[in-house]
Amino acid sequence: MNMKPELLAPAGDLDRLKVAITYGADAVFIGGQQYGLRSRAGNFTRSEMEEAVSFAAMHGAKVYVAANMIAHPGDAEGAADFFRMLEEIGISAAIISDPGLIEIARESAPDLPIHLSTQASTTNSEALAFWKEEGIERVVLAREVSLQEIKQMKDKVDIELETFIQGAMCMSYSGRCTLSNHMAERDANRGGCAQSCRWDYTLEEQNRKFVMGAADMMMLRHIPELIESGIDSFKIEGRMKSAYYVATVVRIYRQVIDRFLEEGERFRFDPAWEAELRDAMTRETSTGFYFGEPAIADLQRKRRARKTFLGRVVGTDGTAGRVRVEPRNAFSVGDEVHCFGPAMESVVLCVRSITTLEGERIERAATPMRHVYVELDHPLGEDWFLTSKG
Repeated sequence: MNMKPELLAPAGDLDRLKVAITYGADAVFIGGQQYGLRSRAGNFTRSEMEEAVSFAAMHGAKVYVAANMIAHPGDAEGAADFFRMLEEIGISAAIISDPGLIEIARESAPDLPIHLSTQASTTNSEALAFWKEEGIERVVLAREVSLQEIKQMKDKVDIELETFIQGAMCMSYSGRCTLSNHMAERDANRGGCAQSCRWDYTLEEQNRKFVMGAADMMMLRHIPELIESGIDSFKIEGRMKSAYYVATVVRIYRQVIDRFLEEGERFRFDPAWEAELRDAMTRETSTGFYFGEPAIADLQRKRRARKTFLGRVVGTDGTAGRVRVEPRNAFSVGDEVHCFGPAMESVVLCVRSITTLEGERIERAATPMRHVYVELDHPLGEDWFLTSKG
């Protein structure tokens, strides 16, 4: 019998953390104010971490904190207090790559579990055995290992393994990139990645042309194979992504994982899952290194998302079918919109009316973030998302 893997989602701030868990994530990973690799994400304060842990506990979920920077002299000052704080709050694990920070965490917060970050570039069973002896509970494998190699490692070493299933691929080894340092004077390994590999340029040599930036990873069709390989945690990349993206990706992977575990040999992949996932994506995709070399994105053929994110339900006024919406893109009275919610439902509805909070009826919601009341022909709850019909 296959064991249920953890579905681990990114959370750039408290709002996206709640969305990820509401839409089915078993765990989320966040960043604190120090030691992480996403300085531009809405990193969490202590009070926000406490609220995050409380919310996660109410939903049976876990919160991990990424502290995976590569430390230079002086960077570790205050690390002992930081890890003690994580332990006191009840964070489920710290994700660390630097051996010095690992040692500080073990000494200052002995009850705080440690997961080894993908930044450590773990690619073989001997390395897994070493880290297990060091007291590491889980290793986030390098993206560069194949599925066959993962199976071999799992057979040889009894340690939890976490792998990426969705998100950006770096033009580097396990994210250890210095391109940002030279192009933008921002250290990618200390939290300042400018995503220089996403810029619109090409590299050329005499006989061949290359573009910077691998295609994004998408392993949706291969979830059964990943589950059967014994991987303990499936990780979605993207702490900089929107709440809409997080909700869409978590929702779809949750459905596929649960459906396969329920149906087993009777499971059949529904192409509609992939179509809906691609609706939220703008880059080409590949299977990373799982089955060979990853594809390189063709920046000359940038794709547009088939559906447009129109808005999010942020409340109701007690009137059936009328909800308070935070618009993101324009929509009008009479439009048919696709709506999906946390309980996996989705429905196409017609916009019957739009009213400002001051009570003025308007034909078009065209100002992003300016809340309006929207009357639909079916009631919706909070945290439903509205998109164009596609």
